[in-house]
Amino acid sequence: MSLLGGIRPPIAVLSALLLSLAAVTALVLGPAGDTSVPKAVQTSQQHFAEDGAIAMRASIDESVTDLDRSAALFSAGAPVSADTVLDKLGNTYQKWMGTAVVEIRSGKLVATRGETVPLTSLDRSTLGDEGGLAPRMVRLENGEIRLLSFALLSWPGKPQLLLVASNSLKFPGISLGQFRSIAVVDRSGTILSSDGIPEPEQVLTDLQREEVAASNKQLKAFAKKAAGRAAQHPLSSKEPGSGGYLGVSGSLLGGSFLSDRSVAGYAALSSPEPGETTTATALGLTVVAMVKVAEDLTRSTSPVFGLIAAGALLVVGGIAVAVLLGTVQRPLIRLFLESRRLTRGDLARPVSVPGYGEARRIGLALERLRRQLLGGPAERDDSAPRPRGLRRVGTRALLAVCAVLLLAWSAPLLLILNRADGTVVVPQQLVNDQRERTDTLTDRVRRALNEGEADLQSVATLIGDRTTPADMTKVLDRTLNQHLRYQALYVVDASGDVVAGVGDEPREARPKPATADPLQLLGRGGKKPLVVGTAEIPGRDGSALVGEFRIDFLNSVLKRPGLGVVRLVDDKGEVIAGNTGYLAFQSLPDERLKDLVSASGQRVGKSAHAAGVLYRENGVQIAAAAPFVGGGAAKQLGWTVVSWQPADRLAIPEYDVQHRTVLAGLLGAAAAAACLGWMHIVVARPLRALAAQGESLADGDRKTVLFPRNHDEVGAVTRSFELVRQQLQEQRRQQPTPRRSAPGTAQQQHVRN
Repeated sequence: MSLLGGIRPPIAVLSALLLSLAAVTALVLGPAGDTSVPKAVQTSQQHFAEDGAIAMRASIDESVTDLDRSAALFSAGAPVSADTVLDKLGNTYQKWMGTAVVEIRSGKLVATRGETVPLTSLDRSTLGDEGGLAPRMVRLENGEIRLLSFALLSWPGKPQLLLVASNSLKFPGISLGQFRSIAVVDRSGTILSSDGIPEPEQVLTDLQREEVAASNKQLKAFAKKAAGRAAQHPLSSKEPGSGGYLGVSGSLLGGSFLSDRSVAGYAALSSPEPGETTTATALGLTVVAMVKVAEDLTRSTSPVFGLIAAGALLVVGGIAVAVLLGTVQRPLIRLFLESRRLTRGDLARPVSVPGYGEARRIGLALERLRRQLLGGPAERDDSAPRPRGLRRVGTRALLAVCAVLLLAWSAPLLLILNRADGTVVVPQQLVNDQRERTDTLTDRVRRALNEGEADLQSVATLIGDRTTPADMTKVLDRTLNQHLRYQALYVVDASGDVVAGVGDEPREARPKPATADPLQLLGRGGKKPLVVGTAEIPGRDGSALVGEFRIDFLNSVLKRPGLGVVRLVDDKGEVIAGNTGYLAFQSLPDERLKDLVSASGQRVGKSAHAAGVLYRENGVQIAAAAPFVGGGAAKQLGWTVVSWQPADRLAIPEYDVQHRTVLAGLLGAAAAAACLGWMHIVVARPLRALAAQGESLADGDRKTVLFPRNHDEVGAVTRSFELVRQQLQEQRRQQPTPRRSAPGTAQQQHVRN
């Protein structure tokens, strides 16, 4: 017999699968562990830390790039004073806390702006070494950390100058909300900067001071654990195929204070492209975000449902397997033994005929063949009673009965049981995180546009009135390569002619370009929005530098895991960019989202604020909207970032139980379909064909040769039929031929040729 063919393997595999599924059901649908803090809340903190790491990495890299590019542009032009350099930097970029220019040879401080730059830690003799101009962190006397960035100012015949910029490690534009703190940690786990925890002197009561002390202690503990985990390789810290953040990230559970549990997320600074290293990632910093979540100690899952479902599967599976053993396997094996007995010449005993379906037909055919081997006629015995009632049930009907039994267990799990409805408990922290993360994302988009406009202002100022078109092209090409946010950069004179340009074909070359707004949205009615930045070039009679922003750049900024669908809409509520597919200038898909965008744009106090809401009609959904708030040229655009996602995609206990229940039902249905389909292919169909062949042979068909197609029980019975056919043919040849007599002749004459 074949190891994979026959009746036994499908039934054995079905039994093993049902037993395994019963065990899995009892475990998976049983207790879900500690559900006082849902997994969705922990994952949300991880995403929050990743947002902070992305914002810090982008801020540090952008700051270093702007300083290097500005120094290169100054060095490419005519020599200017150090005070002029610092004044232009301060007017264009408001990102550094302090700037200074130092003469490298003598160490003389030439000019300074803002706070005092800590230059005492600077070793001028190492500036020429490899990595001598790399940014470095310096601790001040008050314990604060400053990040120093360096760039060279070089003019022919002038002493070489060192441009130094100092900045703190504060998070740019991170919306913390309530009860949240965030910190920057170095490789040793030391907190370099933190925000969100008040100082002890800022609180009033002893209980609040105790809470502050507990929060600081917990944050330090989280910082040590996060630094240790951030030291591992990103590929070994995640499951294969998990995707998402390219660096090391995760979540941590801390202790409880009163009724609140501390939950933290951590993320190491990582480059936007795999395998690359940026200035910020080389610093070895890790972001830790901590929040206090109210524990729900009453939430628990009972193992009763899992045990009942597993027991029901054992009962239903046992009945199905018993039906297959009693009505399919045993009759087929009995036919196999009876057919072999006939081929061996044991014709004394009648054939034991099964009572159902094809097996009964084959048994009756074997009995008729036994009688024919004993010399009986081949005619069908019409006096034999025809099968009625259940005896007419075939193998396919029996398999269908077993399928119905197993589906009776799987279908309720798939469609009815453990369904989470609109009353599911969604933690408020998830709604808060959706709002704060959307607000942070809005600030990132606004800052990206402001940075782009500031870059245009810087380049336009340095171009001046003496730069030739060839030199303009070189400057524009360098700027386009350094900043991926632009798709085209070009200089337009007052008459609307393009003087110099790089990138795509200019789409916004018009007369008097300097009168345009610094940032504007064009392309309405077309297939693609066009965001254009304009900066007037001083001394060129109304000429301006125009930069066209890549929409794909805005789309990439909006791509953050855990926020669902994200859309950037203009002041009319029309979509400009998104993290998934969309149509340009289309409206939001839901009236509720339009109302949310409108409500978030209403001023509360001095400015508008982000809003988050939980919808329960037509499916539970979390949504948030945050308008542009803050300074810069992008504020006047009036844009809003809106995000929404269904709650059933989050790791909430009710939905987890629902998904595991559906999974158990799917596994049960798949096991039934696979094994019963297997039996239908290797047993039911061949058995039905064999019954027809056996009846034809019993009716007298001696010419049709019966070939066994499989090495199993059905194939063995087929071989037995073929041997019986051969025996009947041999028996017919051995019988004497009857003599024929001519009419009116008493004796037959023999003629010999």
